[in-house]
Amino acid sequence: MKKATLLLLYIGALVFALTSCKHPEEPTPDPTPVDTPVVNPPYVYPSDRWVGGDISLLPSYEKANTPYKDANGKTIPDVLTYVHDSAHWNAIRVRLFVNPVIINPDDHNRQGEVQDLAYVKQLGKRINDAGMAFMLDFHYSDTWADPTKQTIPSAWQNIAQGQPMADKVYEYTKNSLEELVAADATPDFIQIGNEISYGMLWKSKGSDMVGPNSPYEDYRANWEKLSLYLNAGARACREVCPNAKIIVHIERTAVAQQCVNFFTYIGYNDVDYDIIGLSYYPFWHGYFDRLGSTLKALKRDFPDKPVQIVETAYYNNYFPTDGSASYKTTDKWGASETGQNAFLKALCEELKKYDNVTGLYYWFPEENGNGGSSYSESNIVIDTWINRGLWDPNKHKAYSGLMTLQNFY
Repeated sequence: MKKATLLLLYIGALVFALTSCKHPEEPTPDPTPVDTPVVNPPYVYPSDRWVGGDISLLPSYEKANTPYKDANGKTIPDVLTYVHDSAHWNAIRVRLFVNPVIINPDDHNRQGEVQDLAYVKQLGKRINDAGMAFMLDFHYSDTWADPTKQTIPSAWQNIAQGQPMADKVYEYTKNSLEELVAADATPDFIQIGNEISYGMLWKSKGSDMVGPNSPYEDYRANWEKLSLYLNAGARACREVCPNAKIIVHIERTAVAQQCVNFFTYIGYNDVDYDIIGLSYYPFWHGYFDRLGSTLKALKRDFPDKPVQIVETAYYNNYFPTDGSASYKTTDKWGASETGQNAFLKALCEELKKYDNVTGLYYWFPEENGNGGSSYSESNIVIDTWINRGLWDPNKHKAYSGLMTLQNFY
């Protein structure tokens, strides 16, 4: 019995000793390093400044299967998405013609006048779906409207000048906007006319023009007629698109006093608009000293009217030698990708000096050669190169200026 008790005590002591011994803990291994992807914060687009371009021919280039690539040569699946997400554009401008199908019937409209209402409805919806503001540019013509021509649409030829024509402007503008709204292509900015420095809807080029370089009384009747047309279009805009801003667009940017005169004279007739639109091409309008004089004068005399540069561009090759350029600006910016980009950098910095300037749009950035990947009758979009686009017409790669425009913000 005594031996059994001693045995049990020995076993208990042994168990106690074994269970009470502390063993050193195994070191915790370092966690396997994990590569955490760098996530850039989303780009914050300004709500009071607008950067973009007039890409009115993009669907035609797309239909011709024209390649669009980024600067590294990678194919861009959707240009609208790319310019928004990568180039940080927040607005797109598109022109609208009344009946462009009858223009240039022999060359299948290879001059760019293809933007009828059906075309613009589709493109406008794409712009809205891409998250960008949509600027609609009414030309009130079947073809290009600019300082040298403001041709009445063929279907309007028998309409009398004055109130009958104003009624047609109202009807056409209202119907067009109603169709755009129904197509989810509501515009955010609406231009009533394109480069109307000398008027619009000319029955006769000489007798229907206005004169921004002359006293008001010299052209009083025509200023009143122009104002009638502008207010007719504006009334339709206010009724159908009450949130849209109305733009009146001229191109006398080289001469400050003419710009001031124009907006002063339409002010005599209480024209309803929100924004002053200007074209600025340095080879036609001169260097920044002229541009600056105009912007200062407009801010002084129209402090409640923001200014947007609704058209600008510069050559990426072949500066014209035929006399079509008023200023040989290659002494400052060469006709090359580098010169084009230098111009845009300098323009952005210049415009940021003026707090009344709220928008900058590049004209025809989508220019990409003749269209398609080869020159053939089936895929020609335009039959001449303008050489001011933001894509290389041979390699189809984006030029650096595409990304530079965002410097305006």
